[in-house]
Amino acid sequence: MNFTAANQTDSCLQYTCPERSVSTVIYVLLYVSLAAVVLLTVCGNLLIIISVCHFKQLHTPANMLILSLAVSDCLIGALVMPTSLLQMIESCWMFRRAFCACYLLTAYFLTSVSIYNVALIAVDRYFALFNPFLYTKAVSLSRMCIVVLCDWVVSLSYNLTLQYFHLNSLSGAVCSRGCFLVLNEVLSLVDLLLTFIFPCAVIITLYTLVFVIAKKHATAIRDLNRTQTSKKVSISKKSERKAAKVLGILVFVFLTCLFPYFVYCVLGVMIKVEEETFTKLLILLYLNSTINPVIYALFYPWFKKCVKLIVSLQIFNTDSALINVL
Repeated sequence: MNFTAANQTDSCLQYTCPERSVSTVIYVLLYVSLAAVVLLTVCGNLLIIISVCHFKQLHTPANMLILSLAVSDCLIGALVMPTSLLQMIESCWMFRRAFCACYLLTAYFLTSVSIYNVALIAVDRYFALFNPFLYTKAVSLSRMCIVVLCDWVVSLSYNLTLQYFHLNSLSGAVCSRGCFLVLNEVLSLVDLLLTFIFPCAVIITLYTLVFVIAKKHATAIRDLNRTQTSKKVSISKKSERKAAKVLGILVFVFLTCLFPYFVYCVLGVMIKVEEETFTKLLILLYLNSTINPVIYALFYPWFKKCVKLIVSLQIFNTDSALINVL
C-alpha cells in the first residue's frame, strides 16, 4: 500500500473508524491467538496433504476427497483467515478496494469448495456402504480426481460470475467498517440455497442413511455371533456406538460452524445486520477448516502413523512412500 501511517489515521478519522479500546497486553494476545489459529489450520491440513500425497497406500478414491478438503481448508487458513481475524481485531478494513474484491472471491470460492467437499465425502461413504460391489467397479482414482476437479472449477466459475456482476456492491474502502459483498434479496436466497441448504441437506440425509445401514450391519453381525462368545458381541456393540459417535460429531460440528452464519445471512436480508456480529460469525465459519483435520483425519488410524513418520522425517528415507500405514 502506497500511503503512510499518518494518511491511514486521517482516512480512519474520515471514515469514523473505531479506535482501539483494549489494552496493549490484550491486543498482543489477540494477535498471538490469530497466529496460533492460522498456524494450527495450515499445519493440520498440511499434514493430511503430505500424508495422502506421499504414501502410496493412501492413493484411494475416498482419500482424494479428504485431500481436496484439506487443500481447500489449508488455503482458507493461509489466505482467508488472517485477513478475517485481522478485520475483527482492528474493527476496521485496512486495505484497498481491489484487495477487498480478491479477498471476497477467495473466501467465497474456498468456503464453497470446502462445503461441497464435505458433501461429496457423504455421498462417497453412502455409496461405498450401500453398494460396495458397484462402488468398487464404478469409482476409480481417475474418476474421483475428475469429480474433485469439477467441484473446484464449478465453484470458481460460480463465484467469479457472482462477483463480476456485483463489483459495484462491494464495500471495502480504506478504513471502512468492513469488506462485504452486498447481494439483492433474490440472489441472496439463491446463494443460500446453493452454498448451504442443498449441500447440508445432502450431508444430513446421507449421514443419517449411513448410520441406519451401519446399524443394520452391526445387528446382522450380532445375530451371527449369538452362538459364539459374548466378547465378540460386546465388540460389535462398541463398534456401533463408535460409528454413531463419529457421525454425530461430524454433522454437529459442521452445522455448528456453518448454521449461525447462514441464518444471519437470511436475517440480514430482512433486517439491518451489525457488521461486527457478522464478522464474528464469519470467523466461526472459517474455524470449521481448523476443526476438519481433527474430525476427518484423527479418527483414521493411518493418520497417526503418518504424522509420526512425517514429524520424525522418515518420509525422506528411500522407498518411504511404500511404508505400510494401514
